[in-house]
Amino acid sequence: MSVRRLAEDQFQPVAFAFNQENTAWAEKTIQKYPEGRQQSAVIPLLMRAQEQDGWVTRAAIEKIADMLDMAYIRVMEVATFYTQFQLKPVGTRAHVQVCGTTPCMLRGSEALMDVCRKKIHHDPLHTNDSGTLSWEEVECQGACVNAPMVIIFKDAYEDLTPERLEEIIDTFEAGKGDTVKTGPQIDRHESVPVGGLTTLTEEIKPDRSNLDKPAEVLSDAAPVPPSNAAKAKTDAPETDPKLKTPANEPKAAEANVKAVEKESSGSADAAKPSLDSKDRPAAIEKPATPDDLKLIAGVGPKIEGTLHELGIFTFAQIAGWKKAECDWVDGYLNFKGRIERDEWIKQAEALAKGGEAEYIRVFGKKPR
Repeated sequence: MSVRRLAEDQFQPVAFAFNQENTAWAEKTIQKYPEGRQQSAVIPLLMRAQEQDGWVTRAAIEKIADMLDMAYIRVMEVATFYTQFQLKPVGTRAHVQVCGTTPCMLRGSEALMDVCRKKIHHDPLHTNDSGTLSWEEVECQGACVNAPMVIIFKDAYEDLTPERLEEIIDTFEAGKGDTVKTGPQIDRHESVPVGGLTTLTEEIKPDRSNLDKPAEVLSDAAPVPPSNAAKAKTDAPETDPKLKTPANEPKAAEANVKAVEKESSGSADAAKPSLDSKDRPAAIEKPATPDDLKLIAGVGPKIEGTLHELGIFTFAQIAGWKKAECDWVDGYLNFKGRIERDEWIKQAEALAKGGEAEYIRVFGKKPR
């Protein structure tokens, strides 16, 4: 977890006080806890202070500590531990929290963050010039089925596209955020499947016709297993229920299992392109300082290691791949079209031409 600190002194107000309504609420909340346990109200009071001022100030922390007879450092520990508390000024009209956890990431949350970078500020937790908007990336917000999503203050906006998020941000910036529909932004009711139900679409009632009939009387005596002599008289051989093979033929069962394993192994090897193929990209000797291939979106440490094994060390090599070479690497890595989807060639061309600066010019963001 990253270190969280209070905002700089230039942003901190001199004093803090709950307004009349919140003062009455705070006193009533403190009274909910048993005598000697009033400090348990620290989180609710911090949340109410944040809702009143938009963020948690040092003055608010000290005021709440005095109200609960706590040391300042104890309230500071709570405020800096929980990421729900904003420790510096956020947008007065909208603070957009973009979920970046796996389901939302797979459904396009990075594009939503690009919208925030363009419409609000390049960096998270910075307000726009007028101080009305801000944004940040957060962890799972609990609407994975309707990914990607954002939360603005206490409301969730789901099933988003970059275009729809731009409209929402513009509406909040115009001071009309209360007119924006919350929840799914497509034709979906809550979290039901898009297009309607596909299973459990009809009610099937169980057959209860036998419930009125008397139950059969069962003997309490356990069944007696057949004797060895009885077993010897049967014509059916003993079977192993797992392998469905006569138990007195273990060698045949073992042969069947090995045959299946060999067939599976053979099919996997056949699916992988040959290292001797003419479509395999040309390899080079490892340079003294190889390019950091992980800057290409879609390339992690493991994939970079595999590329190095194939003699691929520079952006220029990847930028020069033709379609047949891309298809070969795609098949070797079992990517199923990922190289084209992630635009490896375009990324590599930009990085080979001008490094990070050229990448930002082409894609409008830093490489990963």
